[in-house]
Amino acid sequence: MDNLLTYISIAAMMVIIPGADTMLLVKNTLSYGPKAGRYTVLGMVTGLSFWTLIAILGLSVVIAKSVILFSIIKYLGAAYLIYLGIKSFFAKSVFSLKEIQAQANTPTKYSNRHNKSSFMQGLLSNILNPKTVLVYITIMPQFIILNGNVNQQLIVLAFILTLLAVLWFLFLVSLIEYAKKWLNNSKFQKAFQKSTGLILVGFGIKTGI
Repeated sequence: MDNLLTYISIAAMMVIIPGADTMLLVKNTLSYGPKAGRYTVLGMVTGLSFWTLIAILGLSVVIAKSVILFSIIKYLGAAYLIYLGIKSFFAKSVFSLKEIQAQANTPTKYSNRHNKSSFMQGLLSNILNPKTVLVYITIMPQFIILNGNVNQQLIVLAFILTLLAVLWFLFLVSLIEYAKKWLNNSKFQKAFQKSTGLILVGFGIKTGI
């Protein structure tokens, strides 16, 4: 029980510490509304589920031991983050709170396109993140009892991590939505897009090093 509490504490800290996922979630929620933010979270959860399946199949260890495979994931993830950062930095559009509310309440092709895009960004952000692999092969094994059902324990630990991520990121979406009434400022929006873009590029460079 003590080990489980320790794991929950570590997993919670890993989720809460701001990273590329956080910046991506904030960007999509501010730009396209809370529904896009929730789709981003859904994409992240799907990405975590993907790595859970990979870990259960034992392939995460293989990837970790293969310098080539790990490097491919690492550099693809870095390139994707840099791409998102550059796209955000040079984005010309400034969101309107009224338009966002209208799009959130009316399911149009425009809003559906952004929701799908947000989902795919959240998904790829996790699948192409080498840090996710490291969580499964370095942290989780420390809390697994080898004489027990390893796969079952892995599923439980992965479920806890995913649940914490969902709760935290959905809370962030609600917090961002609540704060929007103070954010309807074109200068702030442009500054935020550029700073978010630079941060994402920074995360991408850091991931690739």
